[in-house]
Amino acid sequence: MKIIVAVDKNWAIGKNGDLLFRITDDLKRFKEITTGNVIITGRKTLETFPNKKPLLNRVNIVLTSNDNYKNESAIICKNIDEVIEKVKKYENKDIFVVGGGSVYNQMIDLCDTAYVTKIDCSVENPDTFMINLDSRKDWFILEESNVFYENDIPFKYVTYKRKL
Repeated sequence: MKIIVAVDKNWAIGKNGDLLFRITDDLKRFKEITTGNVIITGRKTLETFPNKKPLLNRVNIVLTSNDNYKNESAIICKNIDEVIEKVKKYENKDIFVVGGGSVYNQMIDLCDTAYVTKIDCSVENPDTFMINLDSRKDWFILEESNVFYENDIPFKYVTYKRKL
């Protein structure tokens, strides 16, 4: 499994139930990488998607503890074991954990690659964070892009690998 995430300088990923930044190039990259594959998301993150609907051209697996949650366009799982069981039938596809914070934290040790968009600024009072891979001894930087800018916001793409 793989992680795909955009983080600020402090590895924050969200505030008030939304993304910290909407960088067009990053959103295009997310779409290119995940289209045709499987994404694992929490319910709250899914509700930040356009029209609060699962993303098109992807298998959407939603991890939620909400027993009443229903969505005909997604596979609903109540725990990590269910997610692991469901993804087994998609071994010919890449599996991406796409958030939010609690889903990343629960699934990080099942992942071996992380596509991180590092945004070189910080947001005031974020409320959702990703585990800082730079502080973990079991993750290392495989490759790093040059710095890009959109609306004066500097960012770069960093691929991390987990030492197995």
